[in-house]
Amino acid sequence: MPVSASNRLVFFAQVLINMCVNYFTFSGEAAIFATITKPTNMKKFILSIAAAVAVTIAYGQTDYTKPPSIGFHLFFNDFQTAADLRTNGLANVIKDRQFAKSKRMRTGIAFSYIKGLSKKVDFVGTLSGSFVAYPVPNKPANSEQYLLLEGAATANAKLLSDKYIINPFVTAGAGFSKFKGYYGAFLPVGVGMQFKVLNSIYLLANAQYRIPITENAAYHMYYSMGVAVPLKKKPEPKVVEVAPPPAPVVVDKDGDGILDADDKCPDVPGIAALKGCPDKDGDGIADAEDECPDVAGLAKYKGCPIPDTDGDGINDEVDKCPSLKGVARYQGCPIPDSDNDGLNDEDDKCPNRPGPASNQGCPEITKEVIEKINFAAKNVFFATGSYKLLPKSFKSLDEVANIMKADDLLQIQIDGHTDAQGDDAKNMTLSENRAKAVKDYLVSKGVPASRTNSAGYGETKPVADNKTAAGRAKNRRVEMTVRNF
Repeated sequence: MPVSASNRLVFFAQVLINMCVNYFTFSGEAAIFATITKPTNMKKFILSIAAAVAVTIAYGQTDYTKPPSIGFHLFFNDFQTAADLRTNGLANVIKDRQFAKSKRMRTGIAFSYIKGLSKKVDFVGTLSGSFVAYPVPNKPANSEQYLLLEGAATANAKLLSDKYIINPFVTAGAGFSKFKGYYGAFLPVGVGMQFKVLNSIYLLANAQYRIPITENAAYHMYYSMGVAVPLKKKPEPKVVEVAPPPAPVVVDKDGDGILDADDKCPDVPGIAALKGCPDKDGDGIADAEDECPDVAGLAKYKGCPIPDTDGDGINDEVDKCPSLKGVARYQGCPIPDSDNDGLNDEDDKCPNRPGPASNQGCPEITKEVIEKINFAAKNVFFATGSYKLLPKSFKSLDEVANIMKADDLLQIQIDGHTDAQGDDAKNMTLSENRAKAVKDYLVSKGVPASRTNSAGYGETKPVADNKTAAGRAKNRRVEMTVRNF
C-alpha cells in the first residue's frame, strides 16, 4: 500500500526519537531513558538537556552563525503516544510499537524565527496553531475541537556546523499554550535533523516531547517538518582599500586647480575651459576680452547681450521692427491698424473699414438708414390674434431687405411685443412668432439668416397704457434695430 506524506513524517519522527534513545543508552538499553520519562525523574532529564545545550554554546563559538531566517512548518500533535510514554516508558512503547497512527493526530501550521547564536547552536522562536480536542488536565473531557495556540523559545544544539548537508541536533527550551480560556506553560525537549538544500536554506525535521509545568498544560508529542529561508542575503566581505601614494607637489599660485605651466592667467583664479582665466558672468568669454564682463553675452557682440534697440523687451535678432516698439505676438512690431482709423485691429470690430472709436471702429450707420428701418417697423401688420403678415407690410419690409443687402456689415435685431389682453403665455408665444415671421420674410428676400435675430417679449415691455385702446395699439408692435458690429 502507498505510504501517505503524514505517515512518512510520523515515521521519521519516531526514528529520530529512537536515535535519541540509543544516544542516551549508549548500547540500546532503552530502559534507562524510559526511567527518565517518568514524571518523578523528568526534571532531572530536562536539566541534563539544558546542561548539554549550555556546554555546546560554550564550546561552539566561531565567526560564522546562521543568519536571521524565517521558517514555515507542518506539524502533528500526538497526545496518545505521550500518554503511553508516561504509563509504559519509551522502551516499551518502541518495543511494542505503541506509537499513535498519524490519522489519530491533529495537523497544524507553524511559523518560526531562527538565528544562529554560534557555529553549532541556533535560537528558534516558534508560534504554532492547530484545531484539537485538547485534554486539559483535571477538566471534563471535551470532544469538540478548538484552536490551540502554542509558542516556544528553544535552542537547537547541532552535532555539526551549517556547512554540512545533514546535521542532527537536540533541542530544549520553554513554551506557553492557550486553549479556549486555559493558559499553560511547558518545557519542549527533543531531537531533530537539518538538511542543507541551498546556501542558507534548510529543511528541518523535529520531534519534541512537550512536558507541562502548569496545571492547564498537557503532555504531548510534537512532530514537525518545514523549511527555513534567510531574511536577508549573507553580507559580502569587506574590501580593504589601499590608499594611493601621495601626489607630487605642484605649483598653482592662484589656487584655481590649473598648474602655472598651463595657466594663461597664473595670478588670477580662473576656469579650465579658458585655460585658467576668469569669466565672472559665465558666458564663456574671458573677462579680458569681454566688453560686458558682469553680464552674460555672446561672442559676436563682444561678450554683451543681444541688443534691444527699441526697448520693447524683444531682442533685435527676433524683432521684425527693431526700431519701433511692438509686442511679441507680432514679432516685435506694433499691433496693426489695417483700416488706419486710429483703432488697432485687436480692438476694432471692423478692422478693414474705418470707423470712429465711439462705434468700436465700425462706420457709423447713417441717420437716413435708421429712420427707414424705424418707419418700416411701424408699418408691419398682422392678422388679428395671428402672426400671419398682411400684404400691406411687404413694401416696408422689402426696403429693409434692400438696405441689409446693400451693406454686408449690417445686422438686424427683430423684437415682438403685445398688449396686456389675453393669456400671458399665449401673448409671449404670439410675440415670438410675429418677430420670427418678420425674420423669415427678410431671409426669403435674400438677407442671410446669420445676420438676423428675433425675440419675443409678450406684454413685458409696454410703451403706453394698456387701459386705453390707443395705448394697447402702441404696445402691439414690432421693433427693428440695426448695428454693424
